Amino acid sequence: MCAAKATQVVQKILVVDDDPDIVELLEYNLQKEGYEVRTAHDGKKGLEVAKEFRPDLILLDIMMPQLDGIETARMIRNSADLRDTYILFLTARSEEYSEIAAFEIGADDYITKPIKPRALMSRINALFRREAQKSDPGEQLDIAGLSIDRKNYSVTQEEKSIILPKKEFELLFFLAGSPNKVFSREELLQKIWGADIYVLERTVDVHIRKLREKLGDGFIKTLKGVGYMFTDQPE
Repeated sequence: MCAAKATQVVQKILVVDDDPDIVELLEYNLQKEGYEVRTAHDGKKGLEVAKEFRPDLILLDIMMPQLDGIETARMIRNSADLRDTYILFLTARSEEYSEIAAFEIGADDYITKPIKPRALMSRINALFRREAQKSDPGEQLDIAGLSIDRKNYSVTQEEKSIILPKKEFELLFFLAGSPNKVFSREELLQKIWGADIYVLERTVDVHIRKLREKLGDGFIKTLKGVGYMFTDQPE
C-alpha cells in the first residue's frame, strides 16, 4: 500500500520531463497509486507549476530544454517555499559525474532510464515512509551556540538565521543530537538517505563541506579513516 493511502493524506507529485511518453507513463502509474499529479515538459514550466502546486515530490529529468534539471533543482533549493520538497532525478545518463552533480545540488534520490514503474513507486514510497517515521517534528536542539529547530527546519547562530537545504539540515540535526560521537560515512548515508537508496559516500563529504562553509569549521570534526562528529566545544 502506498504512503498516500496508508496515512489518508494524498501526497502531490510533479513530473518534469521533455519526453511525453515518459510523462504519460509516470502520470498514469502515480495516479493509479493514489497520488495527485501535475506535469511539465521543461524546467522553466516545471518551476512555474511547482510554485503554484507546492508538490511533496518532484520527479525531474536532467536533460531538458529551456532549463536543465540541475539548474532547475538549484532554483528549487533556493526557494523558501520549495527547498524542502523531495527531488528524485530521472535521467538516461549513468555517468558518475551526473550522479554526483545531482546529489550536490540536493537530490534525495536518483534513478536511471529506462524507468521501471514498480521500482520507481517503491523508491517514492520509501521516501515518504522515512518522512513519516521521523522523530517529533517539534524537537529542538540548543548546543554550542546553535539553535536547531526541527519543526521549522531552521538554524540560528548568535541570533543570525542560517538557511540549510533539507538534507544538510537533517545531517546537522543528526550529528548534533549525539555530540562528540563519531559516525562513519556509511552510517550517515543509512541514517540520512536511507539504506534502500544508493548514494556515493562522497555525497556525505560534499554535505559536510557545505555545512562547514555556513556554520564555520569548528563544529564538525573529521577523524581520518573513521568518519565525522559534531563537537559541543567548537574551536
